Order: sequence, then structure tokens, then C-alpha cells
Amino acid sequence: MATIHFTEQTTATPEQFVASLTDFGPGRQELFKNSSDDYLKVHSTGVGHADVTEGSGGVWERLEYDWSDPHRVVMKTVDSNIWGGASGHTYTFTPLPGGRTQLDVVVVREGKNFKGRATGLLLGSVGKGVLEKALKQTIKAVEERNRLVSR
Repeated sequence: MATIHFTEQTTATPEQFVASLTDFGPGRQELFKNSSDDYLKVHSTGVGHADVTEGSGGVWERLEYDWSDPHRVVMKTVDSNIWGGASGHTYTFTPLPGGRTQLDVVVVREGKNFKGRATGLLLGSVGKGVLEKALKQTIKAVEERNRLVSR
């Protein structure tokens, strides 16, 4: 099992980042490169939660999103072609002075088959840089989206 932790800062507010994380409409892949619109299926949504399948490149997972806490989004994997067990993502947002937000992200990957275990090993070592780059691209896209909206 791989547990990967990232800490970044953003100019987006916690509310803006939560709004981006929980926008399951077309174009999601512009913010989240690992969430291709071709894989996206919203099973249900409600106040503070959603049941969504997403993925890319032959890897998909069904996630239960919970954003009932305005400073945290928990995404628990409930089904996947390679992930199982304790897999999921947790985004925690801490407002900072000057309007910035500290973003703490924890990704847990527990492979449920050979492909999942092998991918988890790669993500826990050399693949961490790939995930970190994707997170930085997401932060940049969220900031740009909010900059355009505020015009």
C-alpha cells in the first residue's frame, strides 16, 4: 500500500478549491488530468456528497465524495479495476494570512490485483513526482479558472 502526502499553497480559497473538486460537469479533465470526461459518470449527488466514477488511461475508480466539512474533501474508493481496501484521497484546506490557502493532500493506493499492486509500488516511489506534477497543474488550472470568473 502506498500513502503519498503533498503540501502546496494556492491563491484559491478553500471554497473555490472545493467547488472545483466537486464540479462533475463536462471539462473536468481540464482541471484534473486523471479524470477524463470519457470515464466520468455521476451516479448520485446530494448536499455535501456525491457518488462518481472517474479515471483515465485504462484505470477507473468509483469514489464516494464527502465535502460536508468546508475545509476537507474525502474521496473514498468504493470500486475500481485496480484499487481496493483503504484507497482514496483526502484534501485538507487551511486558510493562510494574505488570502492564500495551504493544501494538504493524502493519496492512499492499495492494489486489489497484480496491476494495482505494481502501480501502487511505482506511485510510492518514482511515480510520486508524476502525481506531484499533476497536483501543481491542477492548482494552476483552479487558480486560472477563478481568475477568469472574477473578471
